[in-house]
Amino acid sequence: MKTFIGDDFLLNSEAARILYHEHAEKMPIFDYHCHLNPQEIYEDVRFDDLAHAWLGGDHYKWRVMRANAVPERCITGDAPGREKFDRYAEVMPRLIGNPIYHWSHLELIRFFGIDDLLDPTTADAIWEKANAKLQSPAGSSRSLIMESNVRALCTTDDPIDDLQWHKKLAADTGFSVKVLPTFRPEKALNIVDPGYPVYLQKLGAAANILIRTIDDVKQALAQRVEYFAQAGCRLSDHSFGSPDFTVWDESAAEEAMRKALAGESLLDYEVAAYQSLMMDFLGEQYADRGWAMQLHMGAIRNLNTKLYRALGADVGGDAIGDPIAAASLAALLDRLAVRDKLPKTVLYTLNAADNDKLIAAAGCFQDATAAGKIQFGSAWWFNDHYDGMIAQMKSLANIGVLSRFIGMLTDSRSFLSYPRHEYFRRILCNLVGSWVADGMAPADYNLLGGMIEDICFRNVETFLGLNQ
Repeated sequence: MKTFIGDDFLLNSEAARILYHEHAEKMPIFDYHCHLNPQEIYEDVRFDDLAHAWLGGDHYKWRVMRANAVPERCITGDAPGREKFDRYAEVMPRLIGNPIYHWSHLELIRFFGIDDLLDPTTADAIWEKANAKLQSPAGSSRSLIMESNVRALCTTDDPIDDLQWHKKLAADTGFSVKVLPTFRPEKALNIVDPGYPVYLQKLGAAANILIRTIDDVKQALAQRVEYFAQAGCRLSDHSFGSPDFTVWDESAAEEAMRKALAGESLLDYEVAAYQSLMMDFLGEQYADRGWAMQLHMGAIRNLNTKLYRALGADVGGDAIGDPIAAASLAALLDRLAVRDKLPKTVLYTLNAADNDKLIAAAGCFQDATAAGKIQFGSAWWFNDHYDGMIAQMKSLANIGVLSRFIGMLTDSRSFLSYPRHEYFRRILCNLVGSWVADGMAPADYNLLGGMIEDICFRNVETFLGLNQ
């Protein structure tokens, strides 16, 4: 059976169709937050088969396969690729209503020209056709990026990374896509992790500093920030659950570090003091370099201890956590703003109950240094479905300024995820088109088309200085 994804998929008004086909569809992609491996991009890796390209590392798919009682051997285990793919094909008809159903069929159409519903009856033909492309030059990692009209992408990188692959890519005149690093000092802030002391040794080695105190940590991170800046980095990334940035106690922060290095248990107050102090310092570093600071909030990680012990992190054991207190976020932003050291910032929440709260807080810290300086980021992770994207954009339009929004990202480890930008763009155009159809916005397609093009690409290009 042919799919339901035609040219006007999700475009339910004439205005929506005009906005998408004449404006959104033609815009390039700036994937400013993803988890692609820069070494794989540089080496232009090929994939063994569709299971390798599609299911490897994709915890979205792993979760729905587990929900359909697929054995772990056929998800993350040692089953042959074809067996894993067949189990995924069996699951696909069960996924109607889940965004993975849309994403998977968009990916089959856009990359492989396959306009059939995936199920056990079509699995053979889809497997053969997709593998034929993946094993050809057109199926390499770089080719897939170029085919998706990607202008630039930002990977996610630890401060201790030597960035050798980014440097090689920057020097490679045969590949026009900018591949930029992102500074993610998560392990330096996760002071309760048992691996924190060992990580500080690695950080110190990277910065050529013996780390004993918080000042040493700051000095090492500052050196690595400068190193990343020299490699073209333009933004940082931080992930928290529900942090308490209202705590400001330098002695408690020092005590937290002493305890962590000694293997002792920490009080919540001490953890908050350490994280507040470090984020204040890092925010100033970013502001001094014109970087943007991404704050991902509201996740609770590794809920399933058995799964974590067997497979580790980032395998589908994370969930939506509690909202962040408004006072907590405001404390961090305000401490930086009063010193004129608040960087451009992107706020994401995994808990949709925080949407209006974060947009309202962002509006308190906008200033003339940059349009849309404090962004409410795209619907993230468990929210990047149809309803979640609509809710995020409606809240932003109602409380903030939708036209300054920096748009979509993949947040993905897969080279086949770029149709998520198309999915977002269709939803955006359908939303704005519905306002025209309902008489809530003018049928001025120069005005609205320019706004759509800004959200799809130009806003983030300006926000991160790619056009400078």
